[in-house]
Amino acid sequence: MARMRLRLTFPPSLIQEPVLYRLVKDFDIVINIRRADVKADYGWVALEMEADEPVLQRGVTWLKERGVQVDPIERDVIVP
Repeated sequence: MARMRLRLTFPPSLIQEPVLYRLVKDFDIVINIRRADVKADYGWVALEMEADEPVLQRGVTWLKERGVQVDPIERDVIVP
């Protein structure tokens, strides 16, 4: 199993959508939410994802295709 630490930033159009639920359900990825801030028009989540490497890559691609900004986190620092 591989792990990724990511910060996901959601546009207003996705705030009310069950994006993380779909990620877990459709890709069988285990997530651990470390921090989050969600407002009516903007939101971000810092999380760890765990699954086989190809599954993680497909999940990240799926998130990006939906308009989620995906940034890696290294030692609690977001890497641009």
